[in-house]
Amino acid sequence: MSGVQKIEVAKDDGDQRLDRWFRRMFPHIAQGRIEKMCRKGDIRVDGGRVKASTRVQEGQLVRIPPLPDPHEITARAKTYDMISNADMKMIQNAVLYRDDDIIAINKPAGLPTQGGSKQTRHVDMLADALRFGYDQKPRLVHRLDKDTSGILLLARTRQVASRLTEAFRDRETRKIYWAAVGGCPAPKMGTIKYGLVKSGGQGHEKMICVHPDEVQRTEGAKRATTDYMVLSAAAKRCAWVALVPVTGRTHQLRVHMAEMGHPIIGDGKYGGSGQENQGDGWGAQLGGDISRKMHLHARCIILPHPVTGKTLKIIAPMPEHMQRTWDTFAWDERDVADDPFEEYL
Repeated sequence: MSGVQKIEVAKDDGDQRLDRWFRRMFPHIAQGRIEKMCRKGDIRVDGGRVKASTRVQEGQLVRIPPLPDPHEITARAKTYDMISNADMKMIQNAVLYRDDDIIAINKPAGLPTQGGSKQTRHVDMLADALRFGYDQKPRLVHRLDKDTSGILLLARTRQVASRLTEAFRDRETRKIYWAAVGGCPAPKMGTIKYGLVKSGGQGHEKMICVHPDEVQRTEGAKRATTDYMVLSAAAKRCAWVALVPVTGRTHQLRVHMAEMGHPIIGDGKYGGSGQENQGDGWGAQLGGDISRKMHLHARCIILPHPVTGKTLKIIAPMPEHMQRTWDTFAWDERDVADDPFEEYL
C-alpha cells in the first residue's frame, strides 16, 4: 500500500477528465474506486474537493490517497477469475440492497455461507463478484445455515463490519424468519427458552435442547430464546409460522421447533426424514408435491444503518420451493405484516 502522494498534472495531460487522468496514472484502480475516493474527498485537486468528471489542467496538484499495490490487485483478480460466469450472475442477481457501506443478498437455499473441508463454492468466495468497484470484497457479518435461504448482510468496509457486528451483538437488529412446520403449534404465539448444547456424538454438528433450569448446570450449554407466531395453518397438517431469534445460537430455530414437536418441513436433521405426518406435528416431510427442501427463510431484517443511523428494512422474496408450498396451501404473504410481532413489542 502506497502513501499519500501529490502529483502535478503534466503539460500534455491537461484538459481531461480527472478519472481518465487517474486511470492513466494508476491503471490497476477500478473506476468505482476512483468515484468513491472523490465522493469521500480522498482525491483532491489543488486542495479542493472534486468529482470524477472534473477536468484537470496543466500544473494542478492532484492529491492521491494510499493505494493498493498492483500485485495485490492481481492476487484478488485470480480469486475473481475462479468464479464462473453463471455463479457471478447468480450472486449479483441475488443482491437485494446496496449502498456505499453494506450489501444485502437473498442467499439461495443450498449455498453455504462459508467454506469448509469439502466446500469450495460459498458466499464468502463468491463475494469477490460483489466488490462493485471496491478494492476489497465485502465482509460477512453473520451467517445462515446452508439450507436456509434469505437475507444475508455483508459490510463493504472494515469499519462498517465492526459496527454491524456490534449491532448484532447488542440486539439492535431484528430478524424475522418464515417457516413451514409440521402440525400447528399451540398456543399460536409464544416464546421458547430452552438452552442449547452440542451433542457428544461424532460427525455432523448437532445441537440438543436443555431445560432452562438446567442450563447453568450443563457444561457447554447456552441460553437461547425464540419468539414464534402462527400466521396460518392447513388444519393440523402444517402451519406457516414467523420466528424471531432473540439470541443467535447455532441451529436455534430448527432445534426449538423440533423440541416443540413441530419440526421445520424439510429439516431431516432435527425432524426426521420420514414422509408421514399424520397431523400430530411430528415428521419433517409432508409427501406429495411438497418439496423435501428446508422450509426456513430469513424474510425480513430491520436495523439502524451502520453509518446514517436511519432505520433500514429489507425484505427477501421466498425461494421457489417455498413459494410452491405457500401456493399449495393458499397462503398469501400479503395477508401478514412484515413484522407481525410489532404490535406486541
